This record gives sequence, structure tokens and C-alpha cells, in this order.
Amino acid sequence: MSKYKEKLFSEFPPVSTQEWMDKITEDLKGADFEKKLVWRTNEGFKVQPFYRQEDLEGLDTDTKPGEFPYKRGIKASNTWLVRQNISTKDIKEANAKALDILNKGVDSLRFCCCGRLIEGAELEALLDGIYADCIDLNFSTSPELACPQAQALVDYFTKKGYDLSKLTGSINYDPIAYMLKNGIECGLESASKLVETLQPIKKFRGLTVSANLLSDSGAFCYQELGYALAWGNEYMRSLTEAGIPADKVAKKIQFNLGIGSNYFMEIAKFRAARMLWAKIVEAYKPECHCEKKQEDGICRCACKMQINAITSKYNQTLFDPYVNLLRSETEAMSAALAGVNSITVTPFDAAYQSSNEFSERMARNQQLLLKEESHFDKVVDPAGGSYYIENLTESLAEQAWNLFLQIEDEGGMLALVKAGKVQEAVNATNATRHDNAAKRKESLLGTNQFPNIKEMSDGRAPKACGRCCKAQGNPTIATLDQSRIASQFEELRLATEASGRRPKVFMLTIGNLAMRQARAQFSGNFFGCAGYEIIDNLGFKTVEDGAAAARKAGADIVVLCSSDDEYAEYGPAAFKAVGDSAIFVIAGNPACIEDLKAAGIENYVHVRCNVLDTLRDFNAKLNIK
Repeated sequence: MSKYKEKLFSEFPPVSTQEWMDKITEDLKGADFEKKLVWRTNEGFKVQPFYRQEDLEGLDTDTKPGEFPYKRGIKASNTWLVRQNISTKDIKEANAKALDILNKGVDSLRFCCCGRLIEGAELEALLDGIYADCIDLNFSTSPELACPQAQALVDYFTKKGYDLSKLTGSINYDPIAYMLKNGIECGLESASKLVETLQPIKKFRGLTVSANLLSDSGAFCYQELGYALAWGNEYMRSLTEAGIPADKVAKKIQFNLGIGSNYFMEIAKFRAARMLWAKIVEAYKPECHCEKKQEDGICRCACKMQINAITSKYNQTLFDPYVNLLRSETEAMSAALAGVNSITVTPFDAAYQSSNEFSERMARNQQLLLKEESHFDKVVDPAGGSYYIENLTESLAEQAWNLFLQIEDEGGMLALVKAGKVQEAVNATNATRHDNAAKRKESLLGTNQFPNIKEMSDGRAPKACGRCCKAQGNPTIATLDQSRIASQFEELRLATEASGRRPKVFMLTIGNLAMRQARAQFSGNFFGCAGYEIIDNLGFKTVEDGAAAARKAGADIVVLCSSDDEYAEYGPAAFKAVGDSAIFVIAGNPACIEDLKAAGIENYVHVRCNVLDTLRDFNAKLNIK
């Protein structure tokens, strides 16, 4: 085998980076390399069109999975837990559901208590038949109930005779998330007590960083990561200053991170997160109490970041909802390849209803496909050593670290949340992304690109993202805007449905065959985003024939589709032929546009349009409110 490899490589002499660049420059024929091929990311750094082995120089690629600083993972395997959420509004139903799904591939449960304390007989009923030493148990509750819930669990596990050192799970204590979502100010008063309460259950975590809230509000990767680091450091600083040893604090912190649709960037995010968090915790010099004590006395096992990754709600859509399955599958893939501890796949129908048996089953099976059929759990950090992903990891880490330092300079995460500065920054990003979607700079399949024009909502309506059902008091600080990126397009399309009629858009195709077909397709895709009926055509010999056919079809809008060179001739003639029977539109932005406007033609659709604003204008012209 080796001789064949030698022969192969001998036939292909090495090519230098400069030679590659010379060839690329030649092929670009004078075009600017930076503008044409370099990707300017939302994260604030540039990505080159190609990377080579020399780009790994200076980067840490020698550490193995399970070794500090844990960029490649906190363990030497790639197993992860399949987590599913369960509401505890009905204790009996919650228990039955838990027992059912534990036989269907789930090995991590999250009971959503919604501000309700579950203790005593209720806790026994909830966990009846569930072997707590065999699965991961997690409880989500409000900040004021976290300590009582933790104590109830300690009492229950002790009563049942469990070996407390082997139990894993968490209590979701997160005052910062509570403020971001509800706008009600609170502090970390209960954090110290919670850490002490959970000490008997050594592997149970309680201090939560719910940075997935930022992801679900449209935050860029570097923002989610930078704020998450500052969020976790808020716990570290506050509790160590209160006298709790750093290793005890660090081992009680867990991170809930979102998973967006930027596939490689998300892989890099999780790798960078572990590396940066390890450095932060190390700076506190946690004392080593491990069997193999470190020579410098620092407990680096306390530096391990525990990550539960949650697929995004931000890019879910009401229309064409099964596309949400494709989105969440690639998201789960990126988290699995990045070596997270557990994954929660958000059901595909979460944007418009409470999940049902079918959508929950699909969410479970998405992870099981990755494990049982794709064997993603068999290879640890397959991205390790990748020229591209290693550089992406370092660049993203640098941006997130700069944001972290900025937050610390301004007083820390808690202070910035109370001042509304975190909310302001993330909401500004959300607004930018909505604007990008409106201009199709950010694509959302089935919403602002390639909509299913025959689909109706069938009674589906966007589910509101309100305050916690048990939140007490009036909001005094800003909250996160959790409007999904598809929300404005959905409002537009639902308005069309509510009008009781679907405006008909007629493609008056004429002239150059290739151009008329391309522009008819573009225009159908454009107007389909508002739920209009699209009437395409093979082509007409004269604009008068096309106009007559449009009147016969009862068209509300007539779109002239031809080439730029032919619009000077066809535009005015078609405009006159259509007359007042329909709104006349030209597909394109031709050089003769000023002459066409002078002739009275006002409406144009092209790639530089703000699709959302343009369609809102058409709805207004059609008296659709």
C-alpha cells in the first residue's frame, strides 16, 4: 500500500499557496479577490476561500479529546444523551410519558415545572418506576423555587437509598434568563444556598447559563458565546467572593447553548466554548481533589464545560413546517460532531402549537438516526485538524473573548442585563437579521425563497413567546425580542389568507426565451412569498395577446418577463395593453428604467428589492390589510 501512495504523490508535486493565488488571480480576470471570494461573516471576521496545512501553524492541534483545554471535548468518547422535555402540569401523565419515552431511546429527561414546587408524594408519583441512577434527570423551575426543589430531590434520593455520588442531572436555576425573558429584576441571592444544597449529589448541577435564549432571539454565534462566558463567570465571581471554593462552583455550572443553522460555525462555537471556559475557570485556580492530583494543585476537571445543546426556534417556520425537520437535523449534526454532552431537538411544530406525539417522536428519531445509523457517536471530534474548522474555531474564539472582556470591563453580565444593554445588542442583531431576510440576504427556504404557493395555513397561527406562566410582578427592564426570522413574512401571508381571496399574478412572458423563463421563475418565487396565486405561461407572440390572456384569467397583477434589451420596446406597449385591468409590473432593473418610469410604469421587482416591503406595498394596493 505504501508504495502506491508514494507513486501517487510523486506524480503530483507540491503546489505552494502563492501558486494557488496566482491561478485564482488569473481566473478572476481582474475581479477583486476580497470582494469575490472572501466571506465576511456576521461574527466580525473574514473567512478565506481555501485553507492549507500551513494555516494550522501556531494553533493547538496536539491535545487529545479529554485533555485540557478541552477544545476537542471533555471526554475520550463521543457519546451524548438524548434529552426530551416533559410538562408536569399533570403529574400522572408526566410519569406515564417519561416511562414511555425511556423505552424509545431517551436517556435524559427535563421536567418543566413552570414555577411549581414538586415534592413529597407528588415527587414520588412523578418519578415512580424511573431508576434515577440509570438516566439523567433535569428539573426546570423558577429562581425562588430552585433551592426547595433541590432539597426535595436530595431527600427523595436519600430516602430511596440511591448512591448519591452516581446520580446525574440538574436544577435549572437561572435568574439572568428569568430577567431576559420576563423583564423582572432579580439577583443571585439563592445561588450559594443552592450549591450547598446540591453538594451531596456531586454530579448534579444547578447554576444554569441559558444562552439558548440568545440564540432563539437571533444572536450571532460570537454574541451567544461571549455572553454565555460572562454569564458563567458571573456565578464564578459572585460565589467565590462569597467564600465558596472555585472547584465547587465550577462543577455546579451547566450551559444550555442554542444550535443555529450555520453548520460549520456552530461546530466551531462549541469547540471554542469549551476552550475559553476552561481558561476562565483555570484563572480561579480551583483546588485539586482528584485521585491524580495535578502538580500545580489546580483542579482541571473543574474546568470541563457541561453543554446541553438545543436546536433553534428562531429559524422555524409556520409554512412548509416539515422543512423544520431538515433544519433541526443539520443543527443536531453540528452539535453531535462538536462533542456536546446532551442534545434537545425542538419538535418541528413548536412555532405554532404544543408538540404532539408525532412531532416528539420525530424529534427523538432525528438523534437516533445520527447515533444508530450514521454512527456519529463512534468518532471523537472528527473536525480536529481540519484546516478550515480549526481556523474558524480560533477566529470565533477571539471575537467571543473580546466581547467577554468588554462585558467584564462594563461591570459583568448581571449589571448589563439589569441596564438592558445585553437585550439592546441582541435585539439590534435580531432587527438586522429580519432586515437581511426581507432583502433575501439571509435565506429561509419556504418563506422568503421558494415558497409552496399552493399551501394554506390550515388554521396554524404563530405561537406567542410570552413571559413565564408563573412570573410575578411588573416588568421593569427590557426583555429579549424572540420573534422568529420568518414572523414578518408569515404575517404578510396570513393577511392574504384572511382577506378571503388570493390575488392572481399573471406572467406575461415574451421575447428572449432564457430571460423570460428566468424572470418568470424569479417573479413567481417573489410574489409567492405573500401567498399570491401564480399563473405562469410559455410565452406570447405579442404583448396584446398576453394582456388579453391576463384579462381572461382575471389577473390582479401582470408581470412583464423579458430581457433588459427588449423592455424598451415591450414595456410601454404592454403597459398600454394591460391598462387599468391589473397592476402592471416589470421583472428586472433594466438600463432603460428611467424612460419606462417616464412612460408611467411604476412597479419593478428585482434582486435588489426589499421583498417584504415591496409585497406590503402590493397588499396595500390590493386592499389587503
